[in-house]
Amino acid sequence: MAHTLVVGVHLVLVEDGRVLLGRRANTPFAEGSWHVPAGHLEAGESVLAGMAREAKEELGITIREEDLGMVHTLHHLDADDGAGRLQLFFSPRSYTGKITNREPDKCTALQWWPLDELPEPIVGYTADALSQITAGHLLSVVGWPA
Repeated sequence: MAHTLVVGVHLVLVEDGRVLLGRRANTPFAEGSWHVPAGHLEAGESVLAGMAREAKEELGITIREEDLGMVHTLHHLDADDGAGRLQLFFSPRSYTGKITNREPDKCTALQWWPLDELPEPIVGYTADALSQITAGHLLSVVGWPA
């Protein structure tokens, strides 16, 4: 049986030891939880194009695809729906524009948080990925049976 995989792209913006998180709203997933700016790939786009698109849509910033670097891959089994998900985390070498909340209907706040003092509630796999990134690990696997 073929395995279907959902691919998510996540933007890790870190400045002065603080990471940018948004508080999710009006969503069936993780309502009220903090999460890095993220989204899913659309048909026909590469992971780099998808990440650049999400940064523009959610934050109003422009990131060139060649300025995106992969900082972590998280493969997790979603306990809610049993789907395997590949979560790709990128950090930009540079970007242009001013960070603004471009989706206030889906994000009630954008805030910078110290990496060693993340807020609660936070999306579980996001906290795991940020911890792994801080530790210098490029890959983690979460939720799969041992």
